[in-house]
Amino acid sequence: MARKKKHEAHANHERWLVSYADFITLLFAFFVVMFASSQTDKAKAQRISDSVSDALEKGGIQAMVHEVLGGTVDEKGRGNAMMKGPGGSQPKNVPNLPPPPNDTELLPKLMYLTKALSAEIRDGKLEIRQEPRGLVISMRQAAFFPSGDDTIDPKTYEAVAKIAAIIGQGPNPVRLEGHTDSQPIHTARFPSNWELSSARGISMLHLLSDRFGIPHERLAVVGYADTVPKDTNDTEEGRARNRRVDIVILNQRVAPQPEAAPPPSPQPPPTAPQKH
Repeated sequence: MARKKKHEAHANHERWLVSYADFITLLFAFFVVMFASSQTDKAKAQRISDSVSDALEKGGIQAMVHEVLGGTVDEKGRGNAMMKGPGGSQPKNVPNLPPPPNDTELLPKLMYLTKALSAEIRDGKLEIRQEPRGLVISMRQAAFFPSGDDTIDPKTYEAVAKIAAIIGQGPNPVRLEGHTDSQPIHTARFPSNWELSSARGISMLHLLSDRFGIPHERLAVVGYADTVPKDTNDTEEGRARNRRVDIVILNQRVAPQPEAAPPPSPQPPPTAPQKH
């Protein structure tokens, strides 16, 4: 009786996928740990580390994504917090924007404010520009101050809050520069444009400090009156552009104030002449 030929077992050519999946999981865990180590929020970093350990032990990758991204995870496993940046944190009154850049570089701050204040820029309430001395946010008087007064309109606080969020994310000194047009003013409170321009800068200083927590030592006020116009004072439109308060986030290479002269070095006492 003929013996049946024994068939060889089917070779599994896809076993390498198991090792590959393990490698990808470990690589993902490595980058999560690197991300956690870069966080200044130690409590959050610890939560991320614990989530990684839990996910690796229980296979809960979706839960780990929830912890790392800081938002909800839908039925497809997609996190929504990356719309707001890592951790989903948001500056106050700035919807659908990433957190303000936390460094001394001014170009990222310029890009952030251009987007955050796009409505105000479009309506002509303010202008933003980069200069060698720093980032200049020029606030039109007509939008932020009543004519001939230094009281900031509360309706503009939301725009100031966005600027304050940028100022708070870095050590750069800030100069508040008041400007007027060439039309003279003479009131009991403001005898000239010098007092008015300085008072508007001081009002902005108190708003940034008292309401938004910017330290006084980072702020300085300068009143220029009508000595630094942006436009001609011969037309109403030009004068309107000249009436402004400029918030200048200074480049770190620019000294916020003049440096005091070093004290003279002590001179050695004169020696008696020697006789030869």
